[in-house]
Amino acid sequence: MGTRVELRSTPGDERGWHLALARRLSETGAEVRIRSTGEAPHPVRGGRDDLGALLRTERLLHRVRPIYAERCSPASLASWRYDAQETAVDVVIDVEGTLDAPGAWRVTFDGRPGTAAALAVLAAGRFPLVRVVAEGRTLATGRPGSDTPRPLTRALEDVLAGTVLVVAQALLGHPPTADPAAEIDPAAARSVAPAGALRTVVAAGVHGAYRAAYRAPHWRVGWRLLDDGAPDVLDLGDHPMSGWSRLPDDGYHFYADPFPVSVGTDHLLFVEDFDHRRGRGVISVVEVDEDGPVGTPRPVLEHEVHLSYPYVVEDDGEWWMIPETSAAGTVELYRAVGFPGRWRREVVLLRGVAASDVSVVRHGDRWWMFGTVRHGGSWSDALHLWWADRLTGPWHSHPRNPVLVDIASARPAGRPVHRDGRLLRPVQDGRAGYGSALAVAEVVHLDEDTYDQRLVAHLLPGPRWPGTRLHTLNRAGRLETIDGSARSPRLRR
Repeated sequence: MGTRVELRSTPGDERGWHLALARRLSETGAEVRIRSTGEAPHPVRGGRDDLGALLRTERLLHRVRPIYAERCSPASLASWRYDAQETAVDVVIDVEGTLDAPGAWRVTFDGRPGTAAALAVLAAGRFPLVRVVAEGRTLATGRPGSDTPRPLTRALEDVLAGTVLVVAQALLGHPPTADPAAEIDPAAARSVAPAGALRTVVAAGVHGAYRAAYRAPHWRVGWRLLDDGAPDVLDLGDHPMSGWSRLPDDGYHFYADPFPVSVGTDHLLFVEDFDHRRGRGVISVVEVDEDGPVGTPRPVLEHEVHLSYPYVVEDDGEWWMIPETSAAGTVELYRAVGFPGRWRREVVLLRGVAASDVSVVRHGDRWWMFGTVRHGGSWSDALHLWWADRLTGPWHSHPRNPVLVDIASARPAGRPVHRDGRLLRPVQDGRAGYGSALAVAEVVHLDEDTYDQRLVAHLLPGPRWPGTRLHTLNRAGRLETIDGSARSPRLRR
């Protein structure tokens, strides 16, 4: 018999994410029921319902149809109901944290319970730290996020989808942990009126005007050649004082996800090559000499879906590439049959997985694969691991997946690197939106049973890297690369 779980809330306050949690727990073998007890929430008594008002306003203004945040209909709950006297339970989860239930698990957002509290944190301009607590003990932590912080309803949907992961992992005995050092403001607004939605109207108007004047998003690649013995970004923990040179583009294409390769004293740079007119990316390559890129990147790999993040790696004297093919629901391995310009798909490593920015590294006596997997919310907050004895597979899923739920440090941002006996991996910090900053995480424990990391550096856009975004960091030989945002006017000379 599986663990018997009771999800408990007040009458009329059952929400879509409670149902999603019940389904996910049931998939793990738990016996799950939903029970309503206590007083009905304020909206039923005629009180103020700021959360409901905002959901209605943003549905009208932005055509966002909430699933996780919306209240459930009686029909959707019918199959999950039961008489509390029928069956004893092992775990009671007070999903909204509003009940007096001794010993129950409670879900909090920056220390406060309830879906409305999650929205208040989002309205304050950050993603909440989610905790599962019981009798003063923290059972699991996570920082689910969103790739699109506005409108608020969309961000809330993604956060609640990630909250389901955190609670489910806690019940499975595989509690994820997130660094709690990120800001938590207990004085944040405790309610969100429709004005919160109206602020997103202004933001949407500005964004719409920007997209009318500029092609967006538009990324750019920065590069530099290091002198022998010069420290790189992993050594510095910051941008170099010299800044970065830019890989030029024609405005119709943007280049992103730079992966440099060194062959002897020569350097090649593989990039995502996105054509705004086609709306799809391919993988291209350009040679880099002492004076910089030689010519324009030329396509070397195309697919029926968008390609990005050309993870190029050498193994047993051959060159291999794992481009991102998340739109196909696959992770694919390509072998060079005429390096660097000709590639052939060797094997599909994973199927039925929407994995972003897959990165592999040989660590110990095995290959390890890192990637974030979407579970109905963000593409960037749920880190999954796989391991294999050979690069070509078979690959085995880590039993604790997702091993981390954290928008600040889950998604890969380049090759993991062995440095001075440590394994360092660049990661994306999406707390201010997709691609807003970079960080460096040291992997302190990695095996078939556990995973642990700690952040050791943080990089923001700034004077030495103009723009508002940072996305990927890599080095091969003397060539170090980075990428971030740029502007491409629709009208240009």
